[in-house]
Parts: sequence; C-alpha cells; structure tokens
Amino acid sequence: MINKRRIALFGGSFNPIHIGHLILADYARVKMNFDEVWLMLSPLNPLKIDNKELLSDDIRLEMIRLAIEGLDGIKECDIELTMPRPNYTINTLRKLIEQYPDVEFSLLIGADNFANFDKWKDPDEICKLASVIVYPRLGYPMPDGTNDHIKPLDAPIIQISSTVIRKSAAEQRLVAPMLPRPVFDFIIDNNLYC
Repeated sequence: MINKRRIALFGGSFNPIHIGHLILADYARVKMNFDEVWLMLSPLNPLKIDNKELLSDDIRLEMIRLAIEGLDGIKECDIELTMPRPNYTINTLRKLIEQYPDVEFSLLIGADNFANFDKWKDPDEICKLASVIVYPRLGYPMPDGTNDHIKPLDAPIIQISSTVIRKSAAEQRLVAPMLPRPVFDFIIDNNLYC
C-alpha cells in the first residue's frame, strides 16, 4: 500500500498575507506532520460577497509568492482562480482529489470560520473528503475533538489581521513588523491600501 502525501489546505483572501498566516501554516505543518501546507487563494468568499477592499487575484497571488519564497513545506495554490464564482470548498476538494489521487487533504480553518461551518455548502460531504483542522481565534469556541473528521489544533492565537493591516496602511501607520519584508516592499512600491 502506497502512503499518501498529507497536505493541509489553508484558504483565505490573503488581503494581504501577513506573518500570522505564515506562522500558523508552519506550526500546523510541523504539529500535524503534514508534508506541505498549501496557501489556497480564495477569489471570492461566498459568505463575504460584497468585499470592496479585495485587491485583484493576481496581486494577492503575487504577495503569497513573495511571502513564501524560500520557505520549506509551504506552497501557493491557485486552483480556485480557475473555478466558477462564487466557488464552494466542496467543489475545490472534489477537483483537487481528482487531480491528486496520491494526496490526503485536510482543511485548516479558524474557529471563527468553524462557527459558520454549518452554513458552508455540503459540510458533511466536506468532512467525508477531508479532515477539518480548526485553529483558535480569540472569542470563538473550539470544537471538543470528539469527532474523527473535525480536529482542534492547539496553536498559538496570533493577533494580526489583514483588516488591521489595510486600515493601518491607509492611515500611514506602521505595518512593516506584521508583514514579510518582500510583501511590505511590494505594498509600498505599488502604493497598495493607501
């Protein structure tokens, strides 16, 4: 029997990607023994359809690439950019499983998203196709860990958010410590979020 590669899908708008995303991705990779964590760019969250602050897919994907350059075990995944919009996680999983039959996929989601997991399209089917790994977010309860398909990740709570970074950048406040240096330089060079 061939051992499947274990890959966690960490989806998000990454608007912009920040060091908290990278810390969490690497922590999950090491703690849960994943071969890789794929940062999966979401072009449009069906539960946040009117997001007017969202930069273009190409710009956000470039920031992901800049952020992960030289990092082991963390890759970008742009599959959702090729799918009809709005897209649903269940459709992404089906397509990835078809393309990568040698991979066992897990989803890495925050407790804030898990609080709305019952509103996702076909959540029971998602759990049949992939384990759902839930990391803590301040103010949201964690799953109790009694379900074989939904597992809590005892990860540090990282108090950095893309929303705060966008607001701080617009107000010309310091954002450099929250971003990988190449991403910070890209934001400054392209006058983003101002």
